[in-house]
Amino acid sequence: MPNFHSNGKLLITAEYLVLDGALSLALPTKPGQSLMVEPHDENKLIWKSFDEKGRIWFEETFDFSEILLPSVFNGSMGHYGKSRLNDVGKTLLQILTTANQINESFLAQYIDSKIGLRVTTQLDFPNNWGLGTSSTLINNIASWAQVDPYQLLEKTFGGSGYDIACAQHNAPILFQLIHGKPTVEEIAFCPPFKDCLYFVYLNKKQNSREAIANYRNNNSDLSQEISEITSITKKIGRCTDLIEFRALIDSHESIISKIIHQKPIKERLFPNFDGSIKSLGAWGGDFILVTSKNDPSGYFKEKGFNTVLKYSDLGH
Repeated sequence: MPNFHSNGKLLITAEYLVLDGALSLALPTKPGQSLMVEPHDENKLIWKSFDEKGRIWFEETFDFSEILLPSVFNGSMGHYGKSRLNDVGKTLLQILTTANQINESFLAQYIDSKIGLRVTTQLDFPNNWGLGTSSTLINNIASWAQVDPYQLLEKTFGGSGYDIACAQHNAPILFQLIHGKPTVEEIAFCPPFKDCLYFVYLNKKQNSREAIANYRNNNSDLSQEISEITSITKKIGRCTDLIEFRALIDSHESIISKIIHQKPIKERLFPNFDGSIKSLGAWGGDFILVTSKNDPSGYFKEKGFNTVLKYSDLGH
């Protein structure tokens, strides 16, 4: 009975620019997603996904032919076609089909079999938090299918792959694409001011693929900015002083702001906050990183942002 688990992710530095080779600091999160596979006496793939409260948030039943012979079972073929599936179902079918194309023996044994599979996934975090519902799923399916998760990501969602690296590591990592290939190094990022770091959810899940597409429309030469962000990442990784850390993330915000032509999140939403604020990942949603010597929950909850987590609540 295979059982797989992957960590969630937070990109601390180098959002957007990580796609073009900037060094990034990423945080695998303790909350993640698990996937369990069990045999079933009907020749179907029965899928159920549970949220962090144990509620089913997605369920679907697939014929194995749907996965193994996608060119035959197209949208015009009623029950067997993608047309019956919602967006989550279509995405899942795409991932499974792609995994099977990479490893053709993945599900081949079930095509003419009398047995099937029951797959259950379990999230440890709300699926609107943007902590990696998709990346943890891709990594789990890749482990199950015995395929390269970075290849599976590239053929489905795209992206730098830092989230796949987070899924596989239990410590903060430095992640960088070198000649298009991911390099990962675990680091001991445990600054003495760790208790002054908080994550605040902005009540809006950002569409990472859309944000990446918008960034890709920027045709400017960003080599200088990539160098600057790489330098900031290195300094943040070994920083031991809160004042210096604040200056580094403020500088980081300024650089990214100019690239994507958006005002920094603090300037837009929290101009009177006594501390530094940094967007994480795609700007405009998901979580922000907040520095504060005192618990800032009251400030943010007064503004309608009720999810305020300590660094230790999420980070390994």
